[in-house]
Amino acid sequence: MTTTMNNTERQSSERTEKLIQEINEWKVKRNAVILAHNYQIPVIQDIADFVGDSLGLSRQAAATKSDVIVFCGVHFMAETAAILCPDKRVLIPDLEAGCSLAASITLEGLLNWKAEHPGAIVVSYVNTTAAIKAESDYCCTSGNALQIVKSIDPDKEILFLPDVFLGSWVKRMTGRENMHIWMGECHVHAAIHPRAIDEKMKQHPEAELLIHPECGCLTPYLDRVARQDKGDQLKVASTEGMIVRACQSPAKQFVVATEEGILHRLKKENPDKEFIPIADEMSCQFMKMITLEKLHAALVNNQFQVSVPEDVAAKARLSIERMVAIG
Repeated sequence: MTTTMNNTERQSSERTEKLIQEINEWKVKRNAVILAHNYQIPVIQDIADFVGDSLGLSRQAAATKSDVIVFCGVHFMAETAAILCPDKRVLIPDLEAGCSLAASITLEGLLNWKAEHPGAIVVSYVNTTAAIKAESDYCCTSGNALQIVKSIDPDKEILFLPDVFLGSWVKRMTGRENMHIWMGECHVHAAIHPRAIDEKMKQHPEAELLIHPECGCLTPYLDRVARQDKGDQLKVASTEGMIVRACQSPAKQFVVATEEGILHRLKKENPDKEFIPIADEMSCQFMKMITLEKLHAALVNNQFQVSVPEDVAAKARLSIERMVAIG
């Protein structure tokens, strides 16, 4: 049995090495760049040319000189790249890689909301479809949502969508009363109860606590976060912000409240530090749909192009370009 398992493991390793070699060869043939989100599986992060959050990857897409962009993330991210790079071919290894948060608002819902608040400024989280972005004034990520809202005339009414927890955090941190928030959520981030944080921090009292602003468990701590005590163990950050914080912090232990894919990069860039997930089930099934085999097939077959109708792309481009320019 041991020999059989060893043979199986060896064959799997050889298969992986062969796929990686061929992916790198096809990347050159296609003049392609591989972008991977921080929530992707480790092997995808390791083979990517750039790994980052939505904002960072959007900037990489906008700046690339490659002919082909292979986006290892979810569908709205590939759409954003296609809007920013109309002259590039944007591929996604699995067309079914969607997003529960993006699905929480429809175009009809947004248009009705806008009709109820004529003249309001629409700020849409990047986790939205191209059609939603086309009806928005600004797009944002968790990394620059605060800066974008602060840049808007304080007398202007704001419609913030679709994440209720990110919106609540931005509203509390800016003190903006004329900001309305859509009641959408990410099924992964919303599932963590504040009790989970209390229990985990009791187990690791010296750890620094990193919470993504999409997390429902952040709500009870909003007043504490707004005080911005520099000595507080709790830090609210985007995925890229977590990477930066972990590298700069003197802490040696971190409790991490976001999708578990971030742990790979955190450990890779900070091998002398310990990173503890807030819960074992913090995994997005959509992010995990991208595999080495699917990435290989996308490059070899030049398949699963993501495109956006030009009339929609033209309207959405301004809000996305504002996102890329701020923060």
